[in-house]
Amino acid sequence: MLYVGIDVSKATLAVCVLGESKQQREFGNNRKGHYQLLSWLKKQADAVAIVGLEATGSYGEAVCTYLYEQGVSVSVINPARIKAYAQSQLKRHKTDAIDAELIADFCRTQQPEPWSPPPPEELELRALVRHLDDLKAQRQAEKNRLEAQPGSKTVVRNLQAHIRFLDGQIQQLEHDIHDHMNQHPHLKQQHDLLKSIPGIGDITSFQILAELGDLTRFSDVRQVVALAGLNPQQRRSGTSLHYTAGISRMGHDSLRAALFMPAMVAMRYNPILKAFAERMQRNGLKPKQVITAVMRKLLHLAYGVLKNKEPFNPNYLALCS
Repeated sequence: MLYVGIDVSKATLAVCVLGESKQQREFGNNRKGHYQLLSWLKKQADAVAIVGLEATGSYGEAVCTYLYEQGVSVSVINPARIKAYAQSQLKRHKTDAIDAELIADFCRTQQPEPWSPPPPEELELRALVRHLDDLKAQRQAEKNRLEAQPGSKTVVRNLQAHIRFLDGQIQQLEHDIHDHMNQHPHLKQQHDLLKSIPGIGDITSFQILAELGDLTRFSDVRQVVALAGLNPQQRRSGTSLHYTAGISRMGHDSLRAALFMPAMVAMRYNPILKAFAERMQRNGLKPKQVITAVMRKLLHLAYGVLKNKEPFNPNYLALCS
């Protein structure tokens, strides 16, 4: 039996196979590379126990789907688990090849659960939301160029026309996302539950559902927080090395960015998170640390309303006291 670890980047796949011996190769992260990877694995042994890779974003989705469709068992592993495993193995170096071997060894010793693709409606939502993010980034870039005063009337007209075009594309895409939600009752229900939380609006709800999928599939909210890269991380060694606690940042960058402004709003208008933020401030946390903590708590609330299938209750703390 083979245990396969893949370290994924935008352009390449660093692969390590652990069986009777260790084999390592690198393939392109494209359709041709995926086919070559599968062909190479079939030459190594009659059976592949599991292929593992970290859940670090969109770059690994295509190879996961391809291998799954070809009957290969794939596990998409929370990066926090791989990091903890590396620490337990006293790993001090980090390269693509070393990471691939670490993931393969994790699969061999920990036997992670197999992955299956999200349902088509979730994949469609993810594609729509990510395209919306791209369009907004393009619009902001064009606005920045316009504010820089290019000094040419022709360039100014072209930039203004492109911004108007992008405005129309964004408006239409937001309409399409709403239509997609309305066509799938379970997505619509989850969307409405998330929007009941003060601080979470349409766009943030779209991004949570697009990037994290059905949160109720997680057994613990800490898994959700870790997947977003908002789990606390401490660095301490003896008495001489002690860094301020931060976050792992091992997860969805776009989701962390999407939660920043909602956290700012929630600190003012969400009674539970307002009280939480004030308590953090009294405890001496810096403004950035408070915002990060509120972002994390927003995910806790999102997980809670979806898991319980009940809208946000602003009196929750009073009821519990």
